[in-house]
Amino acid sequence: MRISEILNAKGSEVIVIKATATVAELVTLLRDHHLGAAVVSGGHRAVDGIISERDVVRRLADGTAFLSAPVSSIMTADVHTCSPSDSIQSVMETMTEQRIRHLPVVDDHGRLAGIVSIGDVVKWTISELRFERDQLEDYVYR
Repeated sequence: MRISEILNAKGSEVIVIKATATVAELVTLLRDHHLGAAVVSGGHRAVDGIISERDVVRRLADGTAFLSAPVSSIMTADVHTCSPSDSIQSVMETMTEQRIRHLPVVDDHGRLAGIVSIGDVVKWTISELRFERDQLEDYVYR
């Protein structure tokens, strides 16, 4: 199975935020869209960074002053990505090895094509396992 199948099922809309937006604006964006992360982009479907709720929570231990700082001050600029043609298995391995929950999907031209979360990958894997189980049960009991 390929990442493109997940994007086809869930859609390829990605909520992005500019690097100059404040962390407080990011928190509102994440809350309003029920997201765990947002891609940082200046436009033209470029991936300039990624920022997650974990990035925000880790900074809270030092106080709340950073909420007025730009997103660029706490985002991850060295972003791990995947492509639509990558296997779900390889994405699971990357997420596990890198300890990340969200991967932007970029096309062959380096443009943002979607985003997948660990939840998307787990949901798809469970669905595939159920399908296989049902097929085997059908075969055995016929």
